[in-house]
Amino acid sequence: MAILNPRHEEGFFYLLAGIGGLVSAIGFAAALYMEHSGHVVTGMNNQIVWGLPHVIAIFLIIAASGVLNVASMGSVFGRVLYKPRAPLSGLLAIAMLSGGLFVIMLDLGRADRLIVAATHFNPTSVFGWNVILYPVFYALVGVYLWTMMERRMNPYSKAAGLATFVWRVVLTSGTGSIFAFLVARQAYGSALLAPMFIIMSFSWGLAVFLVVQTTMYAWNNMSLPPLIQKRMKNLLATFVAAVLYFTFMLHLVNAYFAKNIAFEYFILFDSEFASQFWIGQVLLGSLLPLVLLFSPSTRDKVLWVNVAALLVILGAYFQLYVFIIGGQAFPLEIFPGYDVKSSFMDGAVDHYSASLPEVLLAVGGLAIAFTMTTIGVRILHFLPQDDLAELEAASGITD
Repeated sequence: MAILNPRHEEGFFYLLAGIGGLVSAIGFAAALYMEHSGHVVTGMNNQIVWGLPHVIAIFLIIAASGVLNVASMGSVFGRVLYKPRAPLSGLLAIAMLSGGLFVIMLDLGRADRLIVAATHFNPTSVFGWNVILYPVFYALVGVYLWTMMERRMNPYSKAAGLATFVWRVVLTSGTGSIFAFLVARQAYGSALLAPMFIIMSFSWGLAVFLVVQTTMYAWNNMSLPPLIQKRMKNLLATFVAAVLYFTFMLHLVNAYFAKNIAFEYFILFDSEFASQFWIGQVLLGSLLPLVLLFSPSTRDKVLWVNVAALLVILGAYFQLYVFIIGGQAFPLEIFPGYDVKSSFMDGAVDHYSASLPEVLLAVGGLAIAFTMTTIGVRILHFLPQDDLAELEAASGITD
């Protein structure tokens, strides 16, 4: 039984789809404005060249990979509880990757030149790898969805799921490697970043999936079976703790090298980013969700589990903002061991404040993902259908 009568429910769907489409169009218009007016209308400068749109885009790309972990748990690892959720995770992966690439391509400018990058592949550039990584990801997820939703293709679902699982690990490693290979900046240039991005994708993707799944169940006046909520809640807590551990190790390893001590002190204690790191990323995005997910008074309540998931998403924003913007704000060490002074802010900490067009473009990417998900769920009926008998049989299985 639906919450709204069919006529009102249909009208509400068109309203949501219309709002999503409108916000997406505004984001596109903001990108055209920046393309026409130039770099000067953004909050970026010659030192901070990746702004808020990149923060949101990278979140969407990382979470798009991680949200497929739900499908992998069912198809590849045979977890019965996750199998009904596999199609929804595939839809979210395609929608979020589309939103992320929408922002990336428009924020970089000259999106029409993409054909040049596609036809002149540079294997020595990690950016060049993306020309292969993203299209193959789309193709594999599309085939994966086909094998899950077409009965006669079901026997190939596990093979398609395994290929998708391997490729999404490769894709996320490639995204992390973009920063891992940037040795010129103290914030980056670490081999830890590739595995760290993988575990971040697991955490953020699962958090997004939990929020979307709960919204779908509420829309249809249904409740998530307690066993499923418990398993997914425990899995999210594990991923959040793992991200926190990798964050600690990244800063510890950086601080071990004398050349990075100044940056670590800057980012952790002596900058505008310090409060965002400790309060936004660590407290709100990690510790508080862990408390909500483990506390006896909140761990079994759908509301608080979803609050924890939303906090994880909020923490992801702070983490990427500190990592991307803070990493660029600290001055480049062009000549190690020497002081550099000129009229071009050499050796000076820079500042960044996102302009309105940048905010609109970033929100436009989120709207793309929202609109695609809303329409896909409506047309293809991605609501997970759980078999209670299977759930009872799986009740003794541990994740």
